[in-house]
Amino acid sequence: MYKLTLTLAVICCSLSAITCLEKSRTLVLLDNLAIKESHSTFFKILTDLGFSLTYKTADDPSIVLKKYGSYLFDHLILFSPSVEEFGGDLKVEGVTEFIDAGGNVLVAGNSQTGDVLREIASECGFEADEEGNSVIDHLNFDVALDDGKHTLIAADPANLIDSKPIVGDKKALGPILYEGTGLMVDNENPLVLEILTASSTAYSHNPDEPVTEYPHATGKGTVLVAGLQARNNARVVFVGSIEMLSDKFFNAEVSSSSGKKAAKSGNQALAVALASWCFQLSGVLRVKGVDHHLEGEKGPQTVAYTVTDDAVYSIDIEEYSNGKWVPYNGKDVQMEFVRIDPFVRLTLNNQNGHFEGKFKIPDVYGVYQFKVDYVRPGLSRLLSATQFSVRPWRHDQYERFISSAYPYYASAFSMMFGVVMFSVVFLHHQEKPKTE
Repeated sequence: MYKLTLTLAVICCSLSAITCLEKSRTLVLLDNLAIKESHSTFFKILTDLGFSLTYKTADDPSIVLKKYGSYLFDHLILFSPSVEEFGGDLKVEGVTEFIDAGGNVLVAGNSQTGDVLREIASECGFEADEEGNSVIDHLNFDVALDDGKHTLIAADPANLIDSKPIVGDKKALGPILYEGTGLMVDNENPLVLEILTASSTAYSHNPDEPVTEYPHATGKGTVLVAGLQARNNARVVFVGSIEMLSDKFFNAEVSSSSGKKAAKSGNQALAVALASWCFQLSGVLRVKGVDHHLEGEKGPQTVAYTVTDDAVYSIDIEEYSNGKWVPYNGKDVQMEFVRIDPFVRLTLNNQNGHFEGKFKIPDVYGVYQFKVDYVRPGLSRLLSATQFSVRPWRHDQYERFISSAYPYYASAFSMMFGVVMFSVVFLHHQEKPKTE
């Protein structure tokens, strides 16, 4: 019996390990295998986080992303800025379909980013600058590492997006070394995120050519790292500098021309935060349970609500943090009571991940939804809708006498009284005989 129990435990643990492994399958496409060595720290970080990495060169004819209708990988890393065409059956359309199916993609380019990565960026709502162009900043370059063209800039962590799930604690980061192309985002696309922008003195242009025309990207409109969180919660991160994720930049000292210095750049800490967010290790929410009932009762409502009832709605939300699900501590979760348009909107009170709110059902019957649509930068979209009907009062639920109807009651009784008096007068009235 003991051996049987031990065997079952081992099998369960093995199946659990296999399941976890399958959820972290990652395909890494490289320009060449030398990148595996120059970015070894970044790949080791991913391995330590539990990702199973499969390395291939981007033009490898054996690349297969999908087989028999199922994807062989959960995440995709494209460290192949100079590739002109993927090998195997992988195309740009295949990458976009992978994102539509919920896959996550991390892309790194440089000043020589090829057309394939540009098309992928365009499909995701941002655009890489022309080939040969680099981000230039004459006031914020690294004096020790720059080659004189001022293309190796030291980006200020203050220009990072205000979202801890994406970039971590940006106040603790040192200057970020960056050498690569500039990105431009579609500001009308609500799904696109400007994760890291350049300073107001930066611009994107070919450093070997004179500036004769206004650059495509200037100032804070020059995006260095862009992100996308699709409506299906798939995530894409596009880094304009593959060198930003290299071992060289991870361990480099920073000495900016603006006077800022640091013993170590903030590249590694930022890279860990970006990878964790992109591959769904941070900023992920889920609904654990939903409940609604009449005030004073317990358990889910089993019959329809009646107009003007006092209702209680609650929802349990969890956040994935440090490898486990913990109660979400947000304070701005709202619920809407919707019938085509919201009739009620209230902010729910948080009690250790248990969000609850009380409200009065509107005096309008119909089919309603308890709806929570929670969208915040860096957090996965949370959508919960529970449909329920609201009926009018039954005939025996109305008040016997309504104060607002007293004038009608008075008119009815006055009419009855008038009829009685008319009948009495009519019956007892006698006409006097006429005399000639």
